Amino acid sequence: MIRPATPADVPQILSMIRELATYEKAEHEAQATEQQLHAALFSDHPAAFVHIAEQDGEVAGFTLWFLTFSTWRGVHGIYMEDLYVRPQHRGAGHGVALMKELARICDERGYQRLEWSVLDWNEPSIAFYDNLGAVLQDEWLRYRLTDEPLQRLGARQD
Repeated sequence: MIRPATPADVPQILSMIRELATYEKAEHEAQATEQQLHAALFSDHPAAFVHIAEQDGEVAGFTLWFLTFSTWRGVHGIYMEDLYVRPQHRGAGHGVALMKELARICDERGYQRLEWSVLDWNEPSIAFYDNLGAVLQDEWLRYRLTDEPLQRLGARQD
């Protein structure tokens, strides 16, 4: 079963974010708090959205996503920040079901893109996405500013 997250899911969502960060060998980067997630997901103007996969009343996985906008297409899209299925629930179709829900939302709302990133060493996830018919966008390089470089740029006076 796939359903939108509720405020009561926040502790489980945070737990899965930390599980995913550990899997991606980046647990030190997972700094989000329950309060931050609650504010981001359940404020009057949410910054992101979560769908939960459940099996027999147990949280099996989640996807966290937010809206993008394409200047070329002139419409919104979805950027899937995280897709995670707990190891004991893998192979039961939860990942596909979560992706299908995002595709359904895109179709229902007229969004024309569903995008995400995957680590280049994560072969099981790459195979999963390839199997769905996703196309690798290898001509684009992804950049990121965080922490001190971001602060330094924001403070520049030139």
